[in-house]
Amino acid sequence: MDINNISNLYTQFIKDTASKSSATAPTEAELKKDYSGASEDELMAVCKKFEAYFLEQCFKEMYKTVGKDEFSSASTSTLVDFYRDNLIQTIAEQSTEKEGLGLAQMLYEQMKRNYDL
Repeated sequence: MDINNISNLYTQFIKDTASKSSATAPTEAELKKDYSGASEDELMAVCKKFEAYFLEQCFKEMYKTVGKDEFSSASTSTLVDFYRDNLIQTIAEQSTEKEGLGLAQMLYEQMKRNYDL
């Protein structure tokens, strides 16, 4: 992934959240909320949620590079996809809560400067 495409990823993030339901994706109300009066805890929670979503998308793209199992059938494919997506979401959320990439912290500091908190 090219670092210059972060803004494109954020744009895709907004589009994906409008069209899909994901545990790490924010709700429409969160996207439209004005964070100028938000507390530091609320701001950090939003930043962590974005980092978790970012990690989830990275993990899903990495999974696409793995070869397909020739023994899987169409009847089990949906169930396997469901559990894989849940596992990816859980790993992304836990990774962000522990150490993460540091993306949430950088976003938080930038938003804090922009909102003069």
